[in-house]
Amino acid sequence: MDFPFPLVLVIIYSSLNLLAFAVFSYDKLKAKVRLGRNSENHLLFVAALGPFGALVAMGVFRHKIRHVKFILVSVFCILQLFLIIWLWPRVVG
Repeated sequence: MDFPFPLVLVIIYSSLNLLAFAVFSYDKLKAKVRLGRNSENHLLFVAALGPFGALVAMGVFRHKIRHVKFILVSVFCILQLFLIIWLWPRVVG
């Protein structure tokens, strides 16, 4: 039986994006009930790992969309999209 390496990568990458979505969602919940918050650097680190999940959470919950620093989330999305396009033929082939 052949090891499905590309499938494992897709599962890991999807999990990172779900984690980013959850972290941004939880931070928004904590902001609403005025509890302790995650630092912006922590949120940006999580967004660097799973930028698409972070970007979706930012849009859905309107969270951190006015902070100039969080334009980096879009930059992370573009960079990772280019990285995926560049690496995918090497991983699959």
